[in-house]
Amino acid sequence: MGDIDEALDRAGYEHVTKPPPKTPIARIRLLMRAEKGSTKAVADRLGVSRRTVERYLAGTRKHPRKPLAEALDREVRKVWQPRVRALARKRAATTGGITVETRARFGYTAPIGTTDDPRMRRLTVHLPPQYAGQLFTAQQQGADDRRLREIVAEGLQEAYFKEGGVRAHNLEVEITDIDYIDLSF
Repeated sequence: MGDIDEALDRAGYEHVTKPPPKTPIARIRLLMRAEKGSTKAVADRLGVSRRTVERYLAGTRKHPRKPLAEALDREVRKVWQPRVRALARKRAATTGGITVETRARFGYTAPIGTTDDPRMRRLTVHLPPQYAGQLFTAQQQGADDRRLREIVAEGLQEAYFKEGGVRAHNLEVEITDIDYIDLSF
């Protein structure tokens, strides 16, 4: 998982309306429902053996070690309230757009006589819905982090650097290094 992929998941999780289950057995049951009853699939998601999942379901184990607790938290966040998160994504892709807050190194391709040295910038920019839709579609299709960076860079290029086509017509922007990135929609 890349920086932007994780930021999209965090942003989607901000829209949940109630907290997920707290106990390990309730979390594993939730994952079992998400995986249609397959203990093997749940074990693969959590990075444990099938027998470990069965022990938690049977109630013989109750307190997971730290790696399993972190995996449970991560995987439950992915499957908790999928319809609520999908509705928020749809709203962002059609009307709301997406806000990008980042500190990243931006490289430029610009006409002769202008500076094209990459440099760190801290930006908070609201991107139009079309870029949110492109990001969600690419993420669902399993695009790698490079492709997601290209979409974010294109959105920042148009909305921030070119100001919607008002200036810097020949400028092309790429994100070469991300210090941090947060997305919200």
